[in-house]
Amino acid sequence: MQDIAIMWDWLGFAVRWLHVITAIAWIGSSFYFVALDLGLRKVPDLPPGAHGEEWQVHGGGFYHIRKYLVAPTEMPDHLTWFKWESYSTWLSGAALLMIVYWAGAELYLIDAAKADLSQWQAILISAASLSVGWLVYDFLCKSGLGARPTVLMVLLFILLVAMGWGYNQIFTGRATMLHLGAFTATIMTANVFLIIMPNQRIVVADLQAGRTPDAKYGKIAKLRSTHNNYLTLPVVFLMLSNHYPLAFASEYNWVIAGLVFLMGVTIRHYFNTRHARAGNPTWTWAVTAILFILIMWISTRPLQQDSYDESAARPLTATQQVFAEAEGFSEVQDIIGGRCSMCHAREPGYDGIHRAPKNVLLETTQDITAHAREIFLQAGASTAMPPANVSFMEEAERASVVRWYRAAAKNLPFTLAAN
Repeated sequence: MQDIAIMWDWLGFAVRWLHVITAIAWIGSSFYFVALDLGLRKVPDLPPGAHGEEWQVHGGGFYHIRKYLVAPTEMPDHLTWFKWESYSTWLSGAALLMIVYWAGAELYLIDAAKADLSQWQAILISAASLSVGWLVYDFLCKSGLGARPTVLMVLLFILLVAMGWGYNQIFTGRATMLHLGAFTATIMTANVFLIIMPNQRIVVADLQAGRTPDAKYGKIAKLRSTHNNYLTLPVVFLMLSNHYPLAFASEYNWVIAGLVFLMGVTIRHYFNTRHARAGNPTWTWAVTAILFILIMWISTRPLQQDSYDESAARPLTATQQVFAEAEGFSEVQDIIGGRCSMCHAREPGYDGIHRAPKNVLLETTQDITAHAREIFLQAGASTAMPPANVSFMEEAERASVVRWYRAAAKNLPFTLAAN
């Protein structure tokens, strides 16, 4: 069973790699087309229906690009569609959510101090929230608010902050930030899959049939595309936040997320303005800096973590009980206490460490059994922890960790042994 944990970790690594690759492709193409669209120039010799053109140089060649607001008078034989970057990013992200947060719900998703949820209840809430979020957002866009884009953006911001607060009432801090990112990314990909691409297909079909396309489809797609433009940077922050406990473990993580969404607006406004050659709004950088300083100040507030006594008093889950009763646990507990707990403590004793790395606490039986898989992977199957072996963990001690995990894992189902 210990091999299952290793293979499962590599599976998560592979999917995470895929997710990053597809996200780079999607964000790159999105930023490129936003810059291109805003930088189009109107010249006298534009053909009928053309909105603007741009000359670009890259890779040793020159590119001459023209944009048609509706469509050209004749549809070319070859047409390149930009959609799979978005679809692949969402699909790989959903797979990663399942591998890490759903399969590992006891550790990464459920916070027993906030809500007494079973694994399946937490998973259902996770999945349902992403679907409901899109339905609410889509309803707002299709209502009369669609003609008032500024008001709609404000309501979208309120919706995102409210969802962040709601997630924080039931999930771990890490899951809160990740789910808010997934919630936002679902809106963005659904915009592409359910709105932008279908509208473009209607326009293409009209042209092929000799009909004049309705310009309203382009306007609808433009609104959703604008939202995607401003939401991109906050999503990247939220996806990275699980590495930084000062962001995800703060009791005000939902406020931090809200401020990040505002920074996404100020940063993109600067670049959008520059691409449109409409000025140089350097004030946006000052506002962004102020928002980031505010985030840093908020992060100094107490982190979301239980006290030593609260952790010691909390009943173990069935999975934790297996690890606590496995042969060798007492020895491993002593090893962790001597080699790891000086950093992974509520009040770290190692010089220069003020907060437990990734907010991983390894002091009580509750703490250690909850992180059994991570302890095995990082201090047993590998030498990743302690970093540079600063506490001089011996090979015999690592072997004890492996024996303990192996003894427990053989009594667990596949999914629990993997996570």
